[in-house]
Amino acid sequence: MADFVKGIFGGQKPAPAPVSGDDDFADYAGAPNPEPASLSAFTTASAPSAAPTSTVGQVPYTKWYRVWERVTIDDFKLELYVLPFLLLVVVVHLWGTRRNRSKARTWIKAHAPVLQQEFAQVGYVRPQPSADGAAPQEAANPDKLLKEKAADTYMSYATGRQNVAFIDFKLTLAKRYNPLMRFGEAAIGMFFESLPATQERLEATSYVFDGKEGQIAPFYGKGDEKKVPNSTFDGFVWAVVHKDLMKRLREDRYDLSLTSSKDHAKLPLWVTVMSENAEITETLLTPELIKAINDAGDDFEALVISDQPMDQPKKLDDTTPRKRINLSLKLSSNYDSTLPLFQYFLRLPDHLVSAAHFRPEAMRRIKQTREEQIAKLRKLDDEEKAEERKLLGDKAKKDKRDQMLGRMSASEQKKYLDKERERENKKRAKGKTIKA
Repeated sequence: MADFVKGIFGGQKPAPAPVSGDDDFADYAGAPNPEPASLSAFTTASAPSAAPTSTVGQVPYTKWYRVWERVTIDDFKLELYVLPFLLLVVVVHLWGTRRNRSKARTWIKAHAPVLQQEFAQVGYVRPQPSADGAAPQEAANPDKLLKEKAADTYMSYATGRQNVAFIDFKLTLAKRYNPLMRFGEAAIGMFFESLPATQERLEATSYVFDGKEGQIAPFYGKGDEKKVPNSTFDGFVWAVVHKDLMKRLREDRYDLSLTSSKDHAKLPLWVTVMSENAEITETLLTPELIKAINDAGDDFEALVISDQPMDQPKKLDDTTPRKRINLSLKLSSNYDSTLPLFQYFLRLPDHLVSAAHFRPEAMRRIKQTREEQIAKLRKLDDEEKAEERKLLGDKAKKDKRDQMLGRMSASEQKKYLDKERERENKKRAKGKTIKA
């Protein structure tokens, strides 16, 4: 009875005794319970034996300031590769700047005697008068006659001469201090004509008085000295340029775009004349100038006489004539071939004052070109002023309307805005009717 009740309520049944005849499951009957394996057998077999410690090859640490005992040459391998390159850059830079400075000094030494014969002051330092009439000290010191604007640009200045207010000289040299930039400019110039490589050249600009001595130099010609003669001459644009530069100059300079190019029988084949009138060419193309251009050869680039701006004028003030003379020459190691042309350039204002007075018939077309340009600029200026007046009038009407609306009540504002809307609708309808 007790076994029956245990069977109903889930009591345990006694395990049946194993059958002695079933030999296939005899191995599992008495299997022991599983136990975790010990790790000692694996660790002792696989772990390597500890190497004995040693100080061989290691630098012992001493005092903090005894750096040489803890550092070797192998620690500075990167610096050993970089330092020679930096040293080479510094050496090339110093050599390039000194070479350019030497080239500029050579130029001023070759041209200083001529400049000091023509001008009272050469350089940016005013010369001190000497009692014994000795030559100024600046002639022996090129550093006082030149000013270094950059490593590849040097400037000079001359003033104190009849018919010439002053002359600016600019020497453009190669970038010898930066070979990468120099070679890069040369490579770009081979593929793009608009970006030519830097050419070592002299650019001189002579600004003439043109009868304005009283405005530029108030004390010039006063006192016990004789009266200053008239230094005016007719305004025009005339140039003799190398044919290799003719296209670029015409595109870069507005004043030369007003001229027409024509070869001259007396000039070499590699130069051309750019002039506004044939009579101007016959007057200015003197035998001395022709000989000087032939002597200069390929070192000659351009000689320009102009009264118009180099850039396209955008305002009426830009059209005011400012007469000047430009000379461009390539720099070379020997200046004997270009020195006659340089001397002629310094004395060219005297020739203009005496000979550059042309017949009214020859100047008629030139003046007409100037007047057409002035008329275009005046028209643009009038349109801009009319637009400004219109904007000011619209702004004044808007301010008046806002003030009027601010003094009205809400109902009055509504009536005013409705009437304003009706007027605008009528204007639009009228405009559509007229177009139809």
